[in-house]
Amino acid sequence: MKVALIGASGNAGSRILKELANRGHAVTAIARDPRRIAAGANITAVEGDADAPNALAKIIAGHDVVVSAVHFTASDPNKLIAAVKTAGVPRYIVVGGAGSLEVAPGARLVDQPTFPAAYKAEALAGGVFLDLLKAEPALNWTFLSPSALFVAGERTGKFRLGRDALLTAADGKSSISFEDYAIALVDEIEKPAHERQRFTVGY
Repeated sequence: MKVALIGASGNAGSRILKELANRGHAVTAIARDPRRIAAGANITAVEGDADAPNALAKIIAGHDVVVSAVHFTASDPNKLIAAVKTAGVPRYIVVGGAGSLEVAPGARLVDQPTFPAAYKAEALAGGVFLDLLKAEPALNWTFLSPSALFVAGERTGKFRLGRDALLTAADGKSSISFEDYAIALVDEIEKPAHERQRFTVGY
């Protein structure tokens, strides 16, 4: 498949890029500074800005899927959605956040008193993005939320999928590596199972 990846040089983006390329997908890797994108087979590095929807639409046009892996507080979801719609790309997948996941029915993780203040703005912005996608009448979107602890780690291929509830392991921890998250996201690209839905991945 032809996949456009916005934010290809970031923590999640770089792992998604590697997973896509290793599986033989042709990836247009988009970043403000394409020099930060790892070179390799099946990878075309392109300079692009999530804040410039018209220019971005031209870059992503003609792809089968667009993935955005950009920080919510450093981008405008309205502009990203507009670029995808203008380009006419049939599928849009967003690297989501854990803050909008529920720890109990109707109780979001970001609203809990123990939620770290340093990550609250990013988490709240992620929730806004998800609400905007849910309000889209026709866009074929998917929002993949990681678990609470989203860090560099191993590519194990062993994880669980869920829907709107925060996943926790037997020890009470909620975590997923960038590497295993990338597997779950690329699996969704290859075999769509959550169109117009949010889902989550964790151990």
